[in-house]
Amino acid sequence: MHFAEELLKDIISWGILLFEYVGVIILILSGVHALIGIFKRSAHIRLDLARGMATALSFKLGGEILRTVVVQTFHEIAIVACIIALRAALTFLIHWEIIHMEQEEGILPPKK
Repeated sequence: MHFAEELLKDIISWGILLFEYVGVIILILSGVHALIGIFKRSAHIRLDLARGMATALSFKLGGEILRTVVVQTFHEIAIVACIIALRAALTFLIHWEIIHMEQEEGILPPKK
């Protein structure tokens, strides 16, 4: 049983790293894409950057959710819960901003 427990912890640790790194890579690529778009004067660059940020935050949030499996003390659980709440709030706000930008740019019809 001890071997299986250690194997699960290792798999979860690698999963957390994978989610975290993918989130960072997406955020960096979105930022570079936005910077290039600024110089090219692309029309939807703010929207593309917001979508990239939302996607990156979703991966980072996934890593935090995985982290809840391996926490051992109430203090660690409280810290992870706060991080999850903050990242979820940021994701919600970014998605809200994306919807409003899409409505402003005519991609989505305005809500009635």
